[in-house]
Amino acid sequence: MIYLDHNATTSLDERVLAAMLPFLKTYYGNPSSLYRHGRLVRSAIDTAREQVAALVGVSAPQIIFTSGGTEANNLALATLSPNANFAVSAIEHPSIIEPALHLKTQGHDLTMIAVDSNGRITQDAINQLIDCQPQLVSMMLANNETGVIQPIASYAEQLKAHDISVHTDAVQALGKIPVSFDALNVDLMSLSSHKIYGAKGCGALVVGKNITINPLLRGGGQEQNLRSGTENVAAIIAFGKAAELAKNELTERSEQLLALRTLLEQQLTSIPQLTIFAQHADRLPNTVMFGIENVDGEMLVMQLDTKGIAVASGSACASGGSQPSHVLLAMGMTPEQAKTAVRISLGIANTAAEVTDFVSTLKSLIA
Repeated sequence: MIYLDHNATTSLDERVLAAMLPFLKTYYGNPSSLYRHGRLVRSAIDTAREQVAALVGVSAPQIIFTSGGTEANNLALATLSPNANFAVSAIEHPSIIEPALHLKTQGHDLTMIAVDSNGRITQDAINQLIDCQPQLVSMMLANNETGVIQPIASYAEQLKAHDISVHTDAVQALGKIPVSFDALNVDLMSLSSHKIYGAKGCGALVVGKNITINPLLRGGGQEQNLRSGTENVAAIIAFGKAAELAKNELTERSEQLLALRTLLEQQLTSIPQLTIFAQHADRLPNTVMFGIENVDGEMLVMQLDTKGIAVASGSACASGGSQPSHVLLAMGMTPEQAKTAVRISLGIANTAAEVTDFVSTLKSLIA
Protein backbone atom coordinates (compact mmCIF):
# COMPACT_ATOMS: atom_id res chain seq x y z
CA MET A 1 0.00 0.00 0.00
CA ILE A 2 1.07 3.56 -0.71
CA TYR A 3 -0.05 5.50 2.36
CA LEU A 4 -0.55 9.23 1.73
CA ASP A 5 -2.85 10.22 4.60
CA HIS A 6 -0.47 11.20 7.40
CA ASN A 7 -2.59 14.16 8.51
CA ALA A 8 -5.21 11.61 9.55
CA THR A 9 -2.71 9.49 11.46
CA THR A 10 0.88 8.31 11.25
CA SER A 11 2.34 4.87 11.73
CA LEU A 12 3.94 4.09 15.08
CA ASP A 13 7.69 4.67 14.94
CA GLU A 14 9.57 1.48 15.86
CA ARG A 15 11.63 3.44 18.39
CA VAL A 16 8.44 4.70 19.96
CA LEU A 17 7.01 1.19 20.11
CA ALA A 18 10.16 -0.04 21.87
CA ALA A 19 9.81 2.71 24.47
CA MET A 20 6.15 2.01 25.25
CA LEU A 21 6.14 -1.82 25.24
CA PRO A 22 7.55 -2.26 28.78
CA PHE A 23 4.65 -0.17 30.13
CA LEU A 24 2.11 -2.50 28.56
CA LYS A 25 3.49 -5.57 30.31
CA THR A 26 6.27 -5.16 32.87
CA TYR A 27 5.66 -1.72 34.39
CA TYR A 28 1.89 -1.90 34.81
CA GLY A 29 1.60 -0.17 38.19
CA ASN A 30 -0.81 2.67 38.82
CA PRO A 31 1.21 5.90 38.78
CA SER A 32 -0.82 7.21 41.72
CA SER A 33 0.34 4.34 43.95
CA LEU A 34 2.95 5.08 46.60
CA TYR A 35 4.87 1.81 46.39
CA ARG A 36 7.95 1.42 44.20
CA HIS A 37 6.16 -0.16 41.24
CA GLY A 38 3.87 2.87 41.00
CA ARG A 39 6.67 5.38 41.59
CA LEU A 40 8.63 3.95 38.65
CA VAL A 41 5.68 4.54 36.38
CA ARG A 42 5.18 8.06 37.75
CA SER A 43 8.83 8.83 37.03
CA ALA A 44 8.40 7.65 33.42
CA ILE A 45 5.37 9.93 32.99
CA ASP A 46 7.39 12.83 34.38
CA THR A 47 10.09 12.15 31.79
CA ALA A 48 7.53 12.04 28.97
CA ARG A 49 6.06 15.33 30.17
CA GLU A 50 9.52 16.91 29.98
CA GLN A 51 10.04 15.53 26.46
CA VAL A 52 6.75 16.96 25.17
CA ALA A 53 7.45 20.26 26.93
CA ALA A 54 10.88 20.49 25.29
CA LEU A 55 9.38 20.09 21.82
CA VAL A 56 7.30 23.27 22.24
CA GLY A 57 9.66 25.15 24.56
CA VAL A 58 7.72 25.20 27.83
CA SER A 59 8.21 23.90 31.36
CA ALA A 60 6.89 20.44 32.19
CA PRO A 61 4.08 21.59 34.54
CA GLN A 62 2.50 23.43 31.60
CA ILE A 63 1.74 20.11 29.87
CA ILE A 64 -1.64 18.57 30.72
CA PHE A 65 -2.00 15.12 29.15
CA THR A 66 -5.35 14.33 27.55
CA SER A 67 -6.85 11.53 25.45
CA GLY A 68 -5.95 13.39 22.26
CA GLY A 69 -6.23 16.65 20.35
CA THR A 70 -10.02 16.62 20.49
CA GLU A 71 -10.11 16.58 24.28
CA ALA A 72 -7.37 19.21 24.42
CA ASN A 73 -9.43 21.50 22.17
CA ASN A 74 -12.56 20.97 24.26
CA LEU A 75 -10.59 21.63 27.43
CA ALA A 76 -9.22 24.86 25.98
CA LEU A 77 -12.73 26.14 25.31
CA ALA A 78 -13.67 25.18 28.87
CA THR A 79 -11.61 28.15 30.08
CA LEU A 80 -14.50 30.45 29.17
CA SER A 81 -16.30 32.25 31.97
CA PRO A 82 -20.12 31.88 32.11
CA ASN A 83 -21.79 33.68 29.20
CA ALA A 84 -18.47 35.10 27.96
CA ASN A 85 -18.19 35.84 24.25
CA PHE A 86 -15.52 34.10 22.18
CA ALA A 87 -14.38 33.59 18.60
CA VAL A 88 -13.10 30.70 16.49
CA SER A 89 -11.99 30.66 12.88
CA ALA A 90 -14.29 29.20 10.23
CA ILE A 91 -11.64 26.66 9.18
CA GLU A 92 -11.09 25.04 12.58
CA HIS A 93 -11.14 21.28 13.13
CA PRO A 94 -14.57 19.88 14.09
CA SER A 95 -13.27 19.39 17.64
CA ILE A 96 -13.31 23.20 17.94
CA ILE A 97 -16.29 24.01 15.70
CA GLU A 98 -18.70 21.54 17.33
CA PRO A 99 -18.04 22.45 20.99
CA ALA A 100 -18.08 26.13 19.99
CA LEU A 101 -21.55 25.74 18.49
CA HIS A 102 -22.64 23.87 21.61
CA LEU A 103 -21.36 26.68 23.84
CA LYS A 104 -23.37 29.10 21.73
CA THR A 105 -26.54 27.21 22.70
CA GLN A 106 -25.49 27.60 26.34
CA GLY A 107 -25.57 31.39 26.18
CA HIS A 108 -22.10 32.29 24.88
CA ASP A 109 -21.85 34.82 22.06
CA LEU A 110 -19.83 33.19 19.25
CA THR A 111 -18.03 34.99 16.42
CA MET A 112 -16.88 32.94 13.43
CA ILE A 113 -13.71 34.43 11.98
CA ALA A 114 -13.77 34.56 8.18
CA VAL A 115 -10.78 33.68 5.99
CA ASP A 116 -9.71 34.82 2.52
CA SER A 117 -9.56 32.72 -0.66
CA ASN A 118 -6.21 31.25 0.47
CA GLY A 119 -7.65 30.13 3.81
CA ARG A 120 -5.85 32.82 5.79
CA ILE A 121 -7.29 34.96 8.56
CA THR A 122 -6.90 38.59 7.53
CA GLN A 123 -5.71 41.61 9.49
CA ASP A 124 -9.13 43.17 9.03
CA ALA A 125 -10.68 40.19 10.80
CA ILE A 126 -8.30 40.64 13.72
CA ASN A 127 -9.14 44.35 13.91
CA GLN A 128 -12.83 43.47 14.10
CA LEU A 129 -12.15 40.95 16.88
CA ILE A 130 -10.37 43.60 18.92
CA ASP A 131 -13.46 45.79 18.64
CA CYS A 132 -15.67 42.89 19.80
CA GLN A 133 -13.44 42.15 22.83
CA PRO A 134 -14.02 38.37 23.13
CA GLN A 135 -12.61 36.59 26.17
CA LEU A 136 -10.97 33.90 24.02
CA VAL A 137 -9.99 33.49 20.37
CA SER A 138 -9.13 30.08 18.89
CA MET A 139 -7.13 30.00 15.64
CA MET A 140 -5.40 26.85 14.39
CA LEU A 141 -1.70 27.11 13.57
CA ALA A 142 -1.92 24.92 10.44
CA ASN A 143 -5.02 23.60 8.74
CA ASN A 144 -5.48 19.84 8.60
CA GLU A 145 -6.99 19.91 5.09
CA THR A 146 -5.11 22.57 3.12
CA GLY A 147 -1.98 22.78 5.27
CA VAL A 148 -2.23 26.60 5.33
CA ILE A 149 -0.22 28.17 8.17
CA GLN A 150 -1.63 31.18 10.00
CA PRO A 151 0.52 34.11 11.28
CA ILE A 152 -0.49 33.28 14.84
CA ALA A 153 2.40 35.07 16.56
CA SER A 154 1.53 38.46 15.09
CA TYR A 155 -2.20 38.11 15.60
CA ALA A 156 -1.87 36.77 19.15
CA GLU A 157 0.38 39.66 20.11
CA GLN A 158 -2.24 42.14 18.94
CA LEU A 159 -5.11 40.34 20.68
CA LYS A 160 -3.28 39.89 23.97
CA ALA A 161 -2.42 43.59 24.01
CA HIS A 162 -6.18 44.02 24.49
CA ASP A 163 -6.44 41.33 27.19
CA ILE A 164 -7.89 38.73 24.82
CA SER A 165 -6.70 35.17 25.46
CA VAL A 166 -5.56 33.09 22.49
CA HIS A 167 -5.70 29.34 21.90
CA THR A 168 -4.12 27.60 18.93
CA ASP A 169 -4.68 24.06 17.70
CA ALA A 170 -1.13 23.04 16.76
CA VAL A 171 -1.93 19.36 16.19
CA GLN A 172 -1.05 19.36 12.48
CA ALA A 173 1.92 21.72 12.75
CA LEU A 174 3.72 19.77 15.46
CA GLY A 175 6.69 17.82 14.16
CA LYS A 176 6.51 19.38 10.68
CA ILE A 177 7.50 22.98 11.37
CA PRO A 178 9.05 24.65 14.44
CA VAL A 179 6.39 25.17 17.13
CA SER A 180 7.28 27.40 20.08
CA PHE A 181 4.59 28.21 22.63
CA ASP A 182 6.29 31.43 23.73
CA ALA A 183 7.22 32.58 20.22
CA LEU A 184 3.59 32.20 19.15
CA ASN A 185 2.45 34.45 22.04
CA VAL A 186 -0.47 32.13 22.82
CA ASP A 187 -2.09 31.20 26.13
CA LEU A 188 -3.25 27.69 25.24
CA MET A 189 -2.08 25.12 22.67
CA SER A 190 -3.43 21.70 21.68
CA LEU A 191 -1.15 18.80 20.68
CA SER A 192 -1.59 15.17 19.63
CA SER A 193 0.70 12.16 19.71
CA HIS A 194 -0.53 10.08 16.77
CA LYS A 195 0.23 12.85 14.26
CA ILE A 196 3.97 12.65 15.08
CA TYR A 197 4.45 8.85 14.91
CA GLY A 198 3.31 8.28 18.48
CA ALA A 199 0.43 6.20 19.79
CA LYS A 200 -3.25 7.03 19.43
CA GLY A 201 -5.17 7.97 22.55
CA CYS A 202 -2.88 10.66 23.89
CA GLY A 203 -2.61 14.40 23.44
CA ALA A 204 -1.88 17.45 25.55
CA LEU A 205 -3.05 20.94 26.33
CA VAL A 206 -0.24 23.41 26.91
CA VAL A 207 -1.36 25.98 29.46
CA GLY A 208 0.15 29.42 29.90
CA LYS A 209 0.62 31.22 33.19
CA ASN A 210 -2.41 32.88 34.79
CA ILE A 211 -4.85 30.76 32.75
CA THR A 212 -7.66 29.12 34.71
CA ILE A 213 -8.84 25.73 33.43
CA ASN A 214 -12.30 24.39 34.20
CA PRO A 215 -11.88 20.58 34.27
CA LEU A 216 -14.07 18.49 32.01
CA LEU A 217 -13.39 15.38 34.11
CA ARG A 218 -13.36 15.30 37.91
CA GLY A 219 -12.40 12.45 40.18
CA GLY A 220 -8.94 11.33 41.24
CA GLY A 221 -7.19 14.65 40.72
CA GLN A 222 -4.65 13.50 38.14
CA GLU A 223 -2.90 16.02 35.88
CA GLN A 224 -2.83 18.76 38.53
CA ASN A 225 -6.55 18.28 39.21
CA LEU A 226 -7.27 19.35 35.64
CA ARG A 227 -7.88 15.97 34.00
CA SER A 228 -8.88 13.19 36.37
CA GLY A 229 -8.56 9.53 35.48
CA THR A 230 -5.78 6.95 35.63
CA GLU A 231 -3.21 7.94 33.04
CA ASN A 232 -2.86 6.10 29.72
CA VAL A 233 0.73 5.34 30.67
CA ALA A 234 2.01 3.51 27.59
CA ALA A 235 0.52 6.12 25.24
CA ILE A 236 2.02 8.94 27.32
CA ILE A 237 5.45 7.28 27.18
CA ALA A 238 5.00 6.95 23.42
CA PHE A 239 4.09 10.64 23.13
CA GLY A 240 7.23 11.58 25.05
CA LYS A 241 9.51 9.46 22.86
CA ALA A 242 7.82 10.66 19.66
CA ALA A 243 8.27 14.27 20.82
CA GLU A 244 11.95 13.68 21.53
CA LEU A 245 12.48 12.22 18.05
CA ALA A 246 10.48 15.01 16.40
CA LYS A 247 12.61 17.63 18.12
CA ASN A 248 15.89 15.96 17.17
CA GLU A 249 14.87 15.23 13.56
CA LEU A 250 12.70 18.27 12.77
CA THR A 251 14.96 19.90 10.18
CA GLU A 252 15.66 16.64 8.36
CA ARG A 253 11.97 15.70 8.30
CA SER A 254 10.82 19.11 7.10
CA GLU A 255 13.33 19.20 4.26
CA GLN A 256 12.46 15.66 3.19
CA LEU A 257 8.72 16.36 3.20
CA LEU A 258 9.09 19.63 1.31
CA ALA A 259 11.17 17.92 -1.39
CA LEU A 260 8.42 15.29 -1.83
CA ARG A 261 5.68 17.93 -1.86
CA THR A 262 7.54 19.92 -4.51
CA LEU A 263 7.89 16.81 -6.67
CA LEU A 264 4.22 15.98 -6.20
CA GLU A 265 3.03 19.44 -7.20
CA GLN A 266 5.32 19.50 -10.23
CA GLN A 267 3.79 16.27 -11.46
CA LEU A 268 0.21 17.28 -10.64
CA THR A 269 0.46 20.41 -12.78
CA SER A 270 0.53 18.23 -15.90
CA ILE A 271 -3.06 17.11 -15.22
CA PRO A 272 -5.64 19.26 -17.07
CA GLN A 273 -8.27 21.13 -15.00
CA LEU A 274 -6.50 20.33 -11.72
CA THR A 275 -6.38 23.04 -9.07
CA ILE A 276 -4.16 22.97 -5.98
CA PHE A 277 -6.08 24.77 -3.27
CA ALA A 278 -4.18 27.58 -1.49
CA GLN A 279 -1.17 26.75 -3.64
CA HIS A 280 0.53 30.09 -3.08
CA ALA A 281 -0.12 30.35 0.66
CA ASP A 282 2.42 29.40 3.33
CA ARG A 283 1.66 25.71 3.93
CA LEU A 284 2.91 22.68 5.80
CA PRO A 285 5.71 20.94 3.91
CA ASN A 286 3.73 17.70 3.63
CA THR A 287 0.23 18.77 2.58
CA VAL A 288 -1.40 19.19 -0.83
CA MET A 289 -5.13 19.51 -1.37
CA PHE A 290 -6.33 19.54 -4.96
CA GLY A 291 -9.45 19.15 -7.04
CA ILE A 292 -10.07 18.12 -10.62
CA GLU A 293 -13.00 19.76 -12.35
CA ASN A 294 -16.06 17.51 -12.62
CA VAL A 295 -14.33 14.66 -10.73
CA ASP A 296 -15.93 13.69 -7.40
CA GLY A 297 -13.27 13.63 -4.68
CA GLU A 298 -14.79 10.85 -2.58
CA MET A 299 -15.25 8.64 -5.63
CA LEU A 300 -11.62 9.24 -6.59
CA VAL A 301 -10.50 8.31 -3.08
CA MET A 302 -12.37 5.00 -3.35
CA GLN A 303 -10.96 4.30 -6.82
CA LEU A 304 -7.42 4.97 -5.58
CA ASP A 305 -8.08 2.61 -2.67
CA THR A 306 -8.76 -0.22 -5.11
CA LYS A 307 -5.29 0.47 -6.53
CA GLY A 308 -3.67 0.23 -3.09
CA ILE A 309 -3.27 3.98 -2.51
CA ALA A 310 -4.66 5.65 0.63
CA VAL A 311 -5.57 9.36 0.40
CA ALA A 312 -8.34 11.51 1.92
CA SER A 313 -11.14 13.67 0.63
CA GLY A 314 -11.21 15.86 3.74
CA SER A 315 -10.79 15.70 7.50
CA ALA A 316 -10.75 12.10 8.73
CA CYS A 317 -12.47 13.19 11.94
CA ALA A 318 -15.38 14.54 9.90
CA SER A 319 -15.66 11.66 7.44
CA GLY A 320 -18.63 9.42 6.90
CA GLY A 321 -20.84 11.94 5.12
CA SER A 322 -21.04 13.51 1.71
CA GLN A 323 -20.92 17.13 2.85
CA PRO A 324 -18.34 19.30 1.09
CA SER A 325 -15.33 20.54 3.06
CA HIS A 326 -16.30 23.38 5.40
CA VAL A 327 -12.73 24.66 5.03
CA LEU A 328 -13.03 25.09 1.25
CA LEU A 329 -16.49 26.60 1.59
CA ALA A 330 -15.07 29.15 4.04
CA MET A 331 -12.43 29.97 1.40
CA GLY A 332 -15.19 30.89 -1.05
CA MET A 333 -15.32 27.68 -3.08
CA THR A 334 -18.67 26.52 -4.41
CA PRO A 335 -20.05 23.23 -3.04
CA GLU A 336 -19.35 21.67 -6.43
CA GLN A 337 -15.70 22.76 -6.29
CA ALA A 338 -15.34 21.61 -2.69
CA LYS A 339 -16.66 18.15 -3.51
CA THR A 340 -13.76 17.61 -5.92
CA ALA A 341 -11.23 17.89 -3.07
CA VAL A 342 -8.59 15.23 -2.48
CA ARG A 343 -5.94 15.62 0.22
CA ILE A 344 -2.44 14.20 0.05
CA SER A 345 -0.47 14.33 3.29
CA LEU A 346 3.04 12.93 3.06
CA GLY A 347 5.05 11.19 5.76
CA ILE A 348 8.70 10.53 6.49
CA ALA A 349 8.51 6.98 5.12
CA ASN A 350 7.20 8.08 1.72
CA THR A 351 9.52 8.05 -1.29
CA ALA A 352 9.80 9.86 -4.60
CA ALA A 353 8.91 6.61 -6.36
CA GLU A 354 5.63 6.42 -4.41
CA VAL A 355 4.77 9.98 -5.38
CA THR A 356 5.40 9.19 -9.05
CA ASP A 357 3.37 5.97 -8.82
CA PHE A 358 0.48 7.86 -7.23
CA VAL A 359 0.38 10.51 -9.97
CA SER A 360 0.65 7.85 -12.68
CA THR A 361 -2.28 5.94 -11.15
CA LEU A 362 -4.29 9.14 -10.76
CA LYS A 363 -3.81 9.96 -14.43
CA SER A 364 -4.92 6.48 -15.49
CA LEU A 365 -8.10 6.74 -13.38
CA ILE A 366 -9.19 10.09 -14.79
CA ALA A 367 -8.17 9.41 -18.40
